[in-house]
Amino acid sequence: MDHARGNPAREKTLTKGYAAASKGAAKVARFRLAVSFAKAVLDRRRELGLSQAEVAERSGLSQAKIARIESAASFPTLPLLRRLAVGLNASLNIAMDADREQITFTAHPAA
Repeated sequence: MDHARGNPAREKTLTKGYAAASKGAAKVARFRLAVSFAKAVLDRRRELGLSQAEVAERSGLSQAKIARIESAASFPTLPLLRRLAVGLNASLNIAMDADREQITFTAHPAA
């Protein structure tokens, strides 16, 4: 066997394993982020004493979309994040590093 050329079949098998593990880790990270965001939205909505329908109306979204976000079934795009922040009368703060994230809404001062 020529070790300089390696074993292409074995390399493919090993690479596939790493790719699968990487995809799995990415799914877990995405879910963890969605749950953190869902909690932040829910906490702020409750702090304001608003229903999902009221937040939806203030944000220009559907009540169903707010429900999906709060259940971590949907993760919003950047434009939608802005609309939610406006609807929740707050600034959205996101801090992330490799293994954790912190998502909060900071209330705007009363006018």
